Amino acid sequence: QVQLVESGGGLVQAGDSLRLSCAASRGTLTPHTVAWFRQAPGKEREFVSGINWCGTTTSYADSVKSRFTISRDNAKNTLLLQMNSLKPLVTALYSCASRPWRISPAPNEYTYWGQGTQVTVSS
Repeated sequence: QVQLVESGGGLVQAGDSLRLSCAASRGTLTPHTVAWFRQAPGKEREFVSGINWCGTTTSYADSVKSRFTISRDNAKNTLLLQMNSLKPLVTALYSCASRPWRISPAPNEYTYWGQGTQVTVSS
């Protein structure tokens, strides 16, 4: 069983950057696909970005392409999400999740989840 712990969220201003981290405190991220999802109040959880187990394939939601970058360091058992040029509309609880197969945008296809880290962007 894998236990995921996110960190790096916070309150920032529009245009700022944040880097989120997701660490496996128990178990390992390899050889799983890992992804970031977010959920804003009153909205459904949505796919943000995913990366395959070896880091050779990535996927992004259209709304974050060119501004967000996902990466992973398997030696450190860590997933990262660099978020630049932040806008208020990205305010949400960001969670990481893992699954043993290909990247999928469907939350219900992921097996393990972290508790999330809050990202709030003020205008």
